[in-house]
Amino acid sequence: MDNTQLIADLFRAYYNARQNKRNTINQLKFELNFEREIFKLHNEIETRSYKPSREIAFIVNRPIKREIFAADFRDRVVHHLLFGYLEPIIEKYLIYDCYSCRKGKGTSIGIQRAAKFLRSCPENYKKDCYIMQMDISGYFMSINRELLYHKVTGMLETEYQKCALSGKVIQFDIGLVDFLLQRTIFRNPVDNCIIKGSASDWGGLPANKSLFYSSQGCGLPIGNLTSQLFGNIFLNDFDHWMKKKLGFKYYGRYVDDFFVMHHDKTRLLAALPEITAYLKESGQLTLHPNKTKINHYESGFLFLGAYIKPYRIYIANRIKGSFYQSLEKHNKVIRNHEPDDEEKDRFISSMNSYLGIMKCYKTYTIRKQMIRNRLSARWLDLVGIKENYGKFVAL
Repeated sequence: MDNTQLIADLFRAYYNARQNKRNTINQLKFELNFEREIFKLHNEIETRSYKPSREIAFIVNRPIKREIFAADFRDRVVHHLLFGYLEPIIEKYLIYDCYSCRKGKGTSIGIQRAAKFLRSCPENYKKDCYIMQMDISGYFMSINRELLYHKVTGMLETEYQKCALSGKVIQFDIGLVDFLLQRTIFRNPVDNCIIKGSASDWGGLPANKSLFYSSQGCGLPIGNLTSQLFGNIFLNDFDHWMKKKLGFKYYGRYVDDFFVMHHDKTRLLAALPEITAYLKESGQLTLHPNKTKINHYESGFLFLGAYIKPYRIYIANRIKGSFYQSLEKHNKVIRNHEPDDEEKDRFISSMNSYLGIMKCYKTYTIRKQMIRNRLSARWLDLVGIKENYGKFVAL
């Protein structure tokens, strides 16, 4: 790879990284002299002197309590650079029913696939079918970095060999990608991190949900783009084992939340010890003791914020509750003063994120009642609502 190609890739990564991150302090500082910053980053990568900056650690409480390590913006640029190189290759090795952080996938596709499986497994509800759901305890905190590195490089090595046999050319510097992988994977975010908030914010957070308590050499920060990709890769062997070795046709996974369907309940129960042993032996992972459950298909099951039942899909109560809380938060804003343009934009963005999810399901009555009965009428004087209570727009 020549210098001009790497510079072009860095500029592309920068533009991707700043989407939805405009007006953050780190992004604005970088953007003040972004050309100089990109060339500086280029030189550090070329000379192999690049080192990730300090992360900011904080706690978020919605939708559930989580520990977040936020990377510096320049490191986010590197994450997007690395993702751009890896994603087209890694995509070839993932099963179709791995839904997170992939083009053309996501929560909506995951829900649709689960609903399709719920029809197909019992043959349009004519036969028995059972759903076994599982969740890995402290998944991101349990990922062994050394093992992850070998899984990623193993995929890349296989691709390199295929390209060599077919005469294709790898579109990036192999040594450069390996350098960035090592810098990203083996970086311990806890080292010299900046704590935002107080120690009391961590109260009530289980130890297996915090990098501060992770085992030596384990743990990835939740929220980084690369962590989402690595989360797919780390369980990829398990996905193929479930489909090919155990022979489960109706299987799907979103990060560490996965399900399997079968017409024979005893087959699922017999597979559970095998699954437990495989996860332990192959990745030192443990199933969450309280999140393994088996339901008959008529009872349906909760997956990715939707309750999937025969013939219908309901929105989860958690999403409805979060939508209500967001409405209340914005009502407080307009109660105290006249919102400026930035506050209006935040309101529209927040509302439309919820409405975008809810429109995927039969929620017209819920959306209408929530907006008409819970939202301050003053907001409706400042913004418009269209698409049958499906989208807010600026007036």
